Amino acid sequence: MNPQRFQAVVVGAGLVGAATALALGRQGLRVALIERQPPPLPAAAWDTRIYAISPASRRFLERLGAWVRLDAARLQPVYRMDVVGDGEGSVRLDAYAAGVSHLATIVESGRLQHALWQALVAEGSVTLHCPATIAALERGDGCTRLTLDDGTVLETELVVGADGAASRIREWAGLAAVTTPYGQSGVVANFVCTQPHRGTAFQWFLDGDILAWLPLPGNRVSMVWSTRTAQADALLALAPADLAERVRVMGHDRLGGLQALTPAAAFPLRLMRVEAAVAPGVALVGDAAHGVHPLAGQGVNLGFGDAEALAEVLAQHRRMPGELRILQAYARRRAGPVARMQAVTHGLHHLFAEPRAAWLRNAGMALVDRVPPLKAALVREAMS
Repeated sequence: MNPQRFQAVVVGAGLVGAATALALGRQGLRVALIERQPPPLPAAAWDTRIYAISPASRRFLERLGAWVRLDAARLQPVYRMDVVGDGEGSVRLDAYAAGVSHLATIVESGRLQHALWQALVAEGSVTLHCPATIAALERGDGCTRLTLDDGTVLETELVVGADGAASRIREWAGLAAVTTPYGQSGVVANFVCTQPHRGTAFQWFLDGDILAWLPLPGNRVSMVWSTRTAQADALLALAPADLAERVRVMGHDRLGGLQALTPAAAFPLRLMRVEAAVAPGVALVGDAAHGVHPLAGQGVNLGFGDAEALAEVLAQHRRMPGELRILQAYARRRAGPVARMQAVTHGLHHLFAEPRAAWLRNAGMALVDRVPPLKAALVREAMS
């Protein structure tokens, strides 16, 4: 079988992988995308996995033709965020006060995945291999040969690893990753509330735990409760009504009574740092390139930033997308934003996990709340 030739092959069609393939295709590169299975059609039920999409990520998705395919009735802007410490400290981040229309937009994972897939099919600039898995990878002189399980052979100058935290591409390329488990899990569930949230997101730091409520359309919220793994298991074992009551109490009854809308689920929390995100003929994006604590809700936005930056760098070097010096320009461009977000989330996790630092963290939150320029700077960073 004659090999199919591409300038870039993206492995993994999750949110970031699909966006990367679309962005590279739009820059005129010959692109293929490999994925084990197509995304399921969105269900009527509310997805327990949701994302707070930053304005910068939204603009990127708009340019890719994916955002317009989302159901506007299932989107919820976030206009303000109330953060409460475990003492007297608190901070309110307000879009109006910062001179912007909104802080983020809440989107369901499954619906965004479907919108990206629809955009890929409609665009037609990316060759889709789905369902498909990689049977063999072989690095040659200036190109990589990928043999799929059906015998199809692809040759490419660049392999983009968008295959998640346990990335096979990262391992194959010899790009070392250091993973630091937090010993915590994130418990997620959706609830109906009796009082309107008015587009407000809430976050409480509770004796080492972090409880977040993100607004959904209507009187609904999506919860992420970061807690010790044993406590997460106990929360998953609760009856829906008992979990709703527990969440209401821990959230200080901010939105009145809660009723479970979806079953609870949990996922482990960890920090992952990759020594290098590129190698000759290889670039990593999204969770394959970095992992952060979800307390800032910025993981997928970092991934979209990767996709956008890689596409912009390669647009200037279409004839040599696999050259290491070109890929290092991409890596340098992303190193700062990733390192800053990892430092902030990792530092906040340890600050709020340390009981003896209560006075420091609450005094710091109170100070930030009294300095409008500092709050505006935090809003701008979160929106980028």
